[in-house]
Amino acid sequence: MPIEAKVKHILAELKGHAPFTLLGAMLGVVFMLLIRSVNAADSYALFAIFHPFHVVLSAMVTASMFGLHSIKKRFVLVLIVGYFGSVGIATLSDIVIPHIGSHLLGLHVPTHTELHHHKLISTNKETATLDKHNENAHIQETEHQKHRIHLSFIEKWYIVNPAALLGILIAYLLPRTKFPHSGHVLISTLASSSYLLMNIRSDITIAAATGIFATLFIAVWLPCCISDIVFPLLFVKSDLELIAPCKVHRQHSHPHLHK
Repeated sequence: MPIEAKVKHILAELKGHAPFTLLGAMLGVVFMLLIRSVNAADSYALFAIFHPFHVVLSAMVTASMFGLHSIKKRFVLVLIVGYFGSVGIATLSDIVIPHIGSHLLGLHVPTHTELHHHKLISTNKETATLDKHNENAHIQETEHQKHRIHLSFIEKWYIVNPAALLGILIAYLLPRTKFPHSGHVLISTLASSSYLLMNIRSDITIAAATGIFATLFIAVWLPCCISDIVFPLLFVKSDLELIAPCKVHRQHSHPHLHK
């Protein structure tokens, strides 16, 4: 199959995924506004639920796509493609892009009220003779810890990696398992939204909400298509004509997971 045809197929998939991703990004902003009052620890708890779930779904889709259209169906190949296509892409979608987006938008900068409140807490915990230099250093160190990037496949390797393996096993044993594409988008959006909430320290203004919407759209749209379509096809020699015509737009599901 000529490279032009592959590019055309990929662009068609990107276009077909866009409407669901737009809706998902809108729901993500609403979700963040509704639970804006939760603290960073609670946001991380939500992320710790949605991110592994997203990894399972990504592993199922990527491994199924590769297994159904690859000439060589050896488990070790399905395992390698499924792992990097799920953990790698989910990390990009749920962590890297939201982390970069929050910093570019300035959402990680604490408000004056929060900074003043933090100083009061620090003062109560420290002795009354704590000088201003040490107090500011303590605040900066705490803020750095809060806003560092959290790579879950390292920090929570005992959860994320087994989640990927579970999705790969499901795809290998039941490659035509059907799961709604809208559900995949929703879980990915919730994971990205939860990570953003961990970093947000400023008020969510109209401008900030617009930036969050754009960040969520990019975080879900491109990685989703890369994981589901582009990445597994890089390792497949079969012709793209073997792939069933894209029914995502009509059935709201991953067509390559079922017939």
